[in-house]
Amino acid sequence: MKTDEFKVVATNRKARYEYAIEDRYEAGIALKGTEIKSIRAGAVSLGEGYVSLRDDELWLVDVHIAAYEQAGLFSHDARRPRKLLLHRREIDKLERAAQEPGYTIVPLRIYMKGPYAKVEIGVAKGKRQYDKREAIAKRDANRRISREWREAERD
Repeated sequence: MKTDEFKVVATNRKARYEYAIEDRYEAGIALKGTEIKSIRAGAVSLGEGYVSLRDDELWLVDVHIAAYEQAGLFSHDARRPRKLLLHRREIDKLERAAQEPGYTIVPLRIYMKGPYAKVEIGVAKGKRQYDKREAIAKRDANRRISREWREAERD
């Protein structure tokens, strides 16, 4: 199996709307056995998740990985903090970026890369309300244009 092949399990669409993503990193996740089984099944929600810095380590917080049904009593807590696995220089760079005003670190997607679960995190700056309205207007204009092109091709 090639390790460069990956299957996206969950994406954080809300992050792309709320933030302007400036830099991206790939990180491993320290998981329990039942968590990896739930991720493979696609039972993940990144909607409320964020990355926190504690004791010079990065932690994935408020990401919901559903309990694995076949685990019984030995299942995991769905919202427990999970340690992110990065190189020290990447952690230092992310720490400096997150300390700047207006910046935060958010999870963008979780995917399987070979047998491993990876999370793509991004250094993000919060969008203002007018930026969000502008993005919505641009998206609607593109939809309208593509709809008119399709109608023109049919005629």
